[in-house]
Amino acid sequence: MDLYEHQARQLFEEHGIVVPRAEVTDSPARARRIARALGGRVVVKAQVKTGGRGKAGGVKMAADPAAAELTARQILGMDIKGHPVGTVMLAQPVDIESEFYVSYVLDRAAGRFLAIASAEGGMEIEEVAATRPEAVARVHIDPVEGVTSAKASEIAEAAGLPPRTVDVLVRLWQVLVREDALLVEVNPLVRTAQGQILALDGKVTLDDNARFRQARWGTQNTTHDDPLEAAAAAKGLNYVKLDGEVGVIGNGAGLVMSTLDVVAGCGARPANFLDIGGGASAQIMADGLSVVLSDPAVKSVLVNVFGGITACDAVADGIVRALETVRPTKPLVVRLDGNNAARGRAVLDGHAHPLVHQATTMDGAAREAARLAHAA
Repeated sequence: MDLYEHQARQLFEEHGIVVPRAEVTDSPARARRIARALGGRVVVKAQVKTGGRGKAGGVKMAADPAAAELTARQILGMDIKGHPVGTVMLAQPVDIESEFYVSYVLDRAAGRFLAIASAEGGMEIEEVAATRPEAVARVHIDPVEGVTSAKASEIAEAAGLPPRTVDVLVRLWQVLVREDALLVEVNPLVRTAQGQILALDGKVTLDDNARFRQARWGTQNTTHDDPLEAAAAAKGLNYVKLDGEVGVIGNGAGLVMSTLDVVAGCGARPANFLDIGGGASAQIMADGLSVVLSDPAVKSVLVNVFGGITACDAVADGIVRALETVRPTKPLVVRLDGNNAARGRAVLDGHAHPLVHQATTMDGAAREAARLAHAA
């Protein structure tokens, strides 16, 4: 469950992390009044659950209340990476001296949380991490011990953060633990010209398994900004929209995640994450194909299934029946492996659908799907 920026800021403030004054609205006229109350000059920020808002034009400075109203009118209704902007936040600007990056995220592979911090925060943090990884400190945290002042000092020193950020690091850990979060991020955490440490932007992802303990968020986060995600959710599918051109369908979250990586390694970009689970019935496959193929950005689809309890021939039967229901217009690459894989491939061979291509390995399937997407 991802929170909006203003909701993340609310949690930060409740745990003693200082944030600039701000208010949220869906009305340009009210934006003018808010700007006047905040002192006139404000930052107007789109409230959407995706990154890259600044580069997309969703974050702008307004010099006075009239400009705030005009800017809010320009941003409201924008589409940022498939996320329509329904509300904007108006915040007091601050005199920034330095920008930092801090976050805690669950590292499932290590069975611990990971602190990530850098003295070079801001919009280019991803480029910094890619080109100069030594500028980003990574410190594992024992979940039993948590982040004490000593641990926070270790993180700050490793990242080159000023000592005054230690208190923020401790409080940010408290946000993670007390709010049942899997990710808490502040970017940028800034030091002002007056020496104050402020959180200007934040991201929080809460653990859905602890949703019963976080009732205050109600059902608002069950809504989906993306229409494809909403359609998938209505069919009970575990689907996440991405920015690429190769649709991906698999059974099992780990297999699907691996497939995304392999597709990217073949020079293409995944268009989605879709886990149809272990059953992979004809109806589920049809529902999955229907959602993925309705994405206009998709140029090819990779179906990657490893037969376990559900045999591959049963999965292939489901794909054939799904093809009769969905009637695809884009090529599908199907890789079946595991239980009864040979029978499953024979089922697809017997159907001989002109848009269905088979591959025997995940790498081969990804290469073919990437080739077909690039050729479209």
